[in-house]
Amino acid sequence: MSGRPEASCAHRGPPVVGIVGAGQLARMLCESASALGIGVVVMAERAAEAATPAAGALVEGSPRDGNDLRALAERCDALTFDHELVDLPSLAALASAGVAVRPGVQTLEVAVDKSTMRHRLAASGVPVPPFVDLPGPAQGDAVVAVDDFAAAHGWPVVLKAARGGYDGRGVWPVADPAAARSVVAGAAASGTPMLVEALVPLDAELAVLVARSPSGESVVWPAVETAQVDGVCREVLVPGSLDRDVLGRAGDLGHQVAEVTGSLGVLAVELFWTGAELLVNEVAARPHNSGHWTIEGSVTSQFENHLRAVLDLPLGATTLTAPAVASVNVFGAEDGSEPSEGLREALSVPGAHVHLYGKRARPGRKLGHVTICGSRADDVRTRAWTAAVALGTPVPAGLGLGLEAS
Repeated sequence: MSGRPEASCAHRGPPVVGIVGAGQLARMLCESASALGIGVVVMAERAAEAATPAAGALVEGSPRDGNDLRALAERCDALTFDHELVDLPSLAALASAGVAVRPGVQTLEVAVDKSTMRHRLAASGVPVPPFVDLPGPAQGDAVVAVDDFAAAHGWPVVLKAARGGYDGRGVWPVADPAAARSVVAGAAASGTPMLVEALVPLDAELAVLVARSPSGESVVWPAVETAQVDGVCREVLVPGSLDRDVLGRAGDLGHQVAEVTGSLGVLAVELFWTGAELLVNEVAARPHNSGHWTIEGSVTSQFENHLRAVLDLPLGATTLTAPAVASVNVFGAEDGSEPSEGLREALSVPGAHVHLYGKRARPGRKLGHVTICGSRADDVRTRAWTAAVALGTPVPAGLGLGLEAS
């Protein structure tokens, strides 16, 4: 195998980053790479994926196939990721052969497995919700473990798949033993390892992004408030409604998690605020939906700083470009219409920055986002939602927007 060693990032000519995965995150990484003159090779399982029109080169292959990963590594200076559905042993072999895998395998282990994440963070003193791993594969033992956990922490509880869950998938709040038995039975049938957690009473959800480079430089973006509906992020508000002290503590905790996990590149840390303490819910070792606002709302976007960190280039400032920023995700309309049909109306909203990902529209699918920067939090939020609705986004009930819910 002839992967370039880590020191080769300084070779003559533009550096080249390989991105495993070709979704919207890879697409926006390609856009930032173009501005910096950085080459990009994207691995896609299918040619018609969101990032392929923006990529400099394409490798068709699977992120779970060691030979495909090696073929990508041979064409770039560093490997990074659009998602966590990867083969860790193959990546470990590449790293041992001198390929710059960033983030490293130890960080990816935390990102791909919720049980590993919980144990590693808890052992380092990072606050997480109470949890236990469920035994397997015997269904009866797992049900007993859930009952015992609920006896100590109360119903309802949350059952989670240790691997493979995202955007609300693989997460099951259960209110009683009967509901828990049903979920456990399904997991036992598929061989899915599970854990059970206390259902934390939430006052708010937050996210913090941290970028770290191999040379030890790190930067943190201001903590943001997020709104999740059915486990999917719908809006990001900067700075949000929480006290400055809470936001500052969130930033400190995000930096601690990045240190504990040894992350390289951008690490996203999702947090629960209970009114008394901050708890780490999830981590993602890549750019993240909660940071799309940084394209217009920060001096340096998460995508540019991720590339800088992966190649060990100096990191950019994370200062806000406006006192208030709102970013709203664009979702497919119930009638399956293309969001571009509403582009003229959306762009007529003052200050609207529209990002459409080039994905085929279907109801409920995440298709883009809209960001607005300004001086007043209520104003930027209203305008961002107005533009997103023009693009066909259904408005979830309960967000207090004053717009028609569907």
